[in-house]
Formats: sequence, structure tokens, C-alpha cells
Amino acid sequence: MPKQGAAKEAESIRTGDPIIVTVKRLGINGEGVGYYKRKAVFIPGALPGEVIKATVTKVEPTFLTAAIRQIEKRSPYRRQPECPVYEQCGGCQLQHFSYEGQLKAKEELVREAFNRYLGEEVPIRPIKGMDHPWSYRNKAQLQVGTEGGRLLTGLYSAGTRKLVDISGCPIQHPEINKTIRTVREILERLNIPAYHERTRRGVIRTIVARISFATDEVQLTLVTAGDELPQRDRLVTAIRQELPKVTSVAQNVNRGRTPLVFGDITRTLWGSERMEETLGDVRFSLSPRAFFQLNPAQTVHLYNYVREAAALTGDELVIDAYCGTGTIGLWLAPFAREVRGIEAVPEAVEDARSNARLSGLDNAGFYAGEAERLLPEWVRQGIRPDVVVVDPPRTGCDRKLLQAIAQAKPRRLVYVSCNPSTLAKDCKVLAGAGFRIEWVQPVDMFPQTSHVECIVLLKWKRASD
Repeated sequence: MPKQGAAKEAESIRTGDPIIVTVKRLGINGEGVGYYKRKAVFIPGALPGEVIKATVTKVEPTFLTAAIRQIEKRSPYRRQPECPVYEQCGGCQLQHFSYEGQLKAKEELVREAFNRYLGEEVPIRPIKGMDHPWSYRNKAQLQVGTEGGRLLTGLYSAGTRKLVDISGCPIQHPEINKTIRTVREILERLNIPAYHERTRRGVIRTIVARISFATDEVQLTLVTAGDELPQRDRLVTAIRQELPKVTSVAQNVNRGRTPLVFGDITRTLWGSERMEETLGDVRFSLSPRAFFQLNPAQTVHLYNYVREAAALTGDELVIDAYCGTGTIGLWLAPFAREVRGIEAVPEAVEDARSNARLSGLDNAGFYAGEAERLLPEWVRQGIRPDVVVVDPPRTGCDRKLLQAIAQAKPRRLVYVSCNPSTLAKDCKVLAGAGFRIEWVQPVDMFPQTSHVECIVLLKWKRASD
């Protein structure tokens, strides 16, 4: 059919039309992806290999979205979700997919991203999954609301302001679920109200609980809409009596109309200001707002792959861009001559320095600033890194940083990413600048969700090993 005719046929598709689609792969958000009249079709809940009778819900110039009416051919990997509120919550996207199927699909997601941007096959290793892909999250941040006069703790259902109770979430550590449920019961008993955004009245916005996998202790933070916390002493006493694993109770004040969980003010109501955690031999001291990986078990595997890619002998200068609280840099420091971490958030830099002192690593220094500015400055000063590690946000590396890395010409570049699309796009730029991809290692950091982490080893083409 001529292109003009195909375009007219595609334009004739309307919202509400029935279509039949064979699902080819998983999308970046966990939806099934197929094609209908040369347009990509995104179908939430559909799995690779399924034939779906669907209804068009949205028509765009280059793609369609559709809803499942009937599954004509089912995937052998389809299963019943374990969570009773899975479809309402939206926090997970793949509980209806067996874990074996999830791993296959995520591996294919990475492969498809590199094929799309680089136009060639790259060496992709088998994905590293979990032996037990449940109860792995060490932290929960649950909104507090009311329903039928009772307090509710959960997440907002996608695209709505309806709060879904997930205090029994199967991917959270059981102690986190217990802590959230018990604190909610204590708040109800003491008549401490939830905050309501519409009326701007009430107190408690969010309950945040984090458990240390090293010590089994729990750090609890109550996010309030103002300074006032009614019956504070009775609240803390009840928490101490009913939750013996809680060793820290803090209040964070967030007065703004904002989707951000935390405000700028945090005060300790009782117990330790920080929680101790370890990864391997590296020790961390975490304030309530400090970032830490949500899946410590898989983080160890992730960082060991980074260490493998860095191939340190003890003589190298390592620069860790986007270093956050220093976790990757501190993981590598015992094997390097020097580690320099760069991070734009000053509070994270202070945490990184504190963690270095705690672990006795005096060869790791951390600097506040933008990596795309500091790295070129160091190169101009004659400081040439042997290894550069980047772990950017989902949007990928700043283009200026990619240019700075190419200028620095490190022997090895280790790229850690949580977004295969921006990873592949950046790798195309780096390949054009003189790097070659040695291998890609996917790691399943968040089972039951559509997210997949990757480590990529790139070598400077003119470097000798």
C-alpha cells in the first residue's frame, strides 16, 4: 500500500474503535507494545506474545493507546497478582507477569533500546535477578488520608487523588508494613488528624519508615504540614512501647503545596539522629532525608559489577560523577589510589564525607558542584582520571558532561543507568566520541516493576589495557 494510503487509513482510527493487536514486547512503563496499521499501540496489562482484542483509548499522530477487552491468546507467563490492590495501586506494573517472564522481557527491553539508538548488537549479559523477588524494599513513603472517618496510608491511584491502602505491600520489608500500620493505629487512637490539601487543615501528610538490613532497626519520620504536632510526647511514648525496633522518631515540616515528600526542616523527637547501614564493608550513617538504595541485596551485586568494570589495581584515580551520598565511590575506594566524587547537592556531599570517615576511607574526597563544570577544570589542571563512573538521573547525562568525559579520555568509563533509552542514547554519543562498548549488564533492582538497571563498560578506543 502506498505511504499516503497507509497514513489516511491510520488517520481513520478513532477513540473507541475495536482493534486486534499482537504484543511484540514490553514498554518502558510496563505496558505491552504492538502495532496496528503501522502505528505503535501501547496496551497496559498486556504481555509479550499475547493477542489482544482491545479498544482504542487515545489517538496520537505516531501511536495509539488501548485497553484490553479480551485476551485472545494468553502468555504462558501470565499469572494472578499476589497483591489484592495491585490494579488500583499502580506502584508495581508487572505482578501479573511471572518472574521468569519479567526477567526475559527486561533483558529484551535493554537489547531493543541499544538496537534502536546504535543500530547494532552490543554484548548484553544475562540479567541478574533475585532468588526471592519479594519483601526487598527497605523504605516506604506513604501518604496519609481519611476514608469513612478512618485514617488511610497508601499511594494515590494513577491519574487520580484516590488513596489506595498499601500498608500490607508484598514488596516492602514486613517490618516496614508493621511499622506503618501500627503508627496509623496510634495516630487514630490519639485523634491526630491527617492533612487535607484542599482545606489546608490537619497535621500528618506522610509516614516514612526505613529499616536497616544491617541492624534490623527502623527509622521513622512523620511529615507534618506545620510545626505543631499534637500530643507529641504521648505519640512518641506509644511508638516506643509498641514498636521496639524503632530507634529514631523524627518530624519533618513540609508547608508547601508540592509533590515533594520532605520539607527543609527536620527535628529529632526521640532516639538517634541517624541510622547505621552497611553495604559489604562500607558503613553508612543515614539521616531521615538521606538517599540510600531501596534494595540493598541487589545493590551489592550492582556495585560488584561496577567494581569488575573498573578493574582497579590500586594505582588509579577514579572520578565518580553524580556521586550522591558516595555509595559507589566508597565501594571502589579500597581498590583505588584516589576517588573523587562530584555531586550538585551540598547535603549529599556532606553525607558522603561523613560516610567516608565512618568507613575509614581517607583516599575518597567529595566535591560540591556540577560534574560538567568540575571535570573539565580538573583536566585543564592536568588531572587525568583513569576511570570515570557516572550514575545519572533517568534523563541521562548532561551533554556537557559527555563532552568533558571525551576530553578527559579515561581508560575505562563505567555507566550506571536506570533508564535503558537514555543510556543507549548517551552510549551512541560516547561511541561517536571515541569509546567502545565492551559489555552491558542488566540488574533487576526492582522486581514486579518495569524498571531495570544497567551497568555498561566502555573503553577508550586508543587505550591499552
